[in-house]
Amino acid sequence: MSERPDNTGKGLPTVPAYALPTEAEVPASRAQWTLEPGRAALLVHDMQRYFMRPYAPDAEPLPGLIANIARLIEAARAAGVPVFYTAQEGEQDRRDRGLQADIWGPGMSRTPEHQDILPELAPTPGDFVLVKHRWSAFQRSNLGTLMRARGRDQLIICGVYAHIGCQVTASEAFQRDIEPFFVADALGDFSRQKHMDAVAWAADVCAVALSTARVLERLK
Repeated sequence: MSERPDNTGKGLPTVPAYALPTEAEVPASRAQWTLEPGRAALLVHDMQRYFMRPYAPDAEPLPGLIANIARLIEAARAAGVPVFYTAQEGEQDRRDRGLQADIWGPGMSRTPEHQDILPELAPTPGDFVLVKHRWSAFQRSNLGTLMRARGRDQLIICGVYAHIGCQVTASEAFQRDIEPFFVADALGDFSRQKHMDAVAWAADVCAVALSTARVLERLK
């Protein structure tokens, strides 16, 4: 199930089992924004089979991560909050993949085993699936335009990987004057340390860190 780095150091690492953050471990945030369903959109970041391969399927954080994201999606749809997904395409042209190939190699293949979003989290009609090109979900996509057209200036971020695409997306949202909400226990990463560091950085610099339970309270 896991994909180990090749001898050039590229590719995804095998992720050791670790516990998701508890409510008590969610750090205080510098920003004091209040999540409002009428202003918010939900972003499910890169929850494709390829990016789940580093995790043991029956060990945390994966089962808890999937369950928490599923709860967020259900609540968002019930509250009329737009749901956006990012999904990379397999077998990218080297010119299109750009510098990512230098660090991560060629990436995924064009197969369901790599490209598909996990069935437990699959989009439904009315959701938006954005083709992912770079770490930030805003890069070379119309995410910002689609949000503005719907009067949305808050973004709830969940998915993988916390210290890469999720963190960079939160940073770019902030720079676009979109208030990011970083869902600490609905993120996954390469290790618990990287996960916690990403949540702490976002809370200190550009986002409000919340637990899934706190987000669900606001979406009711």
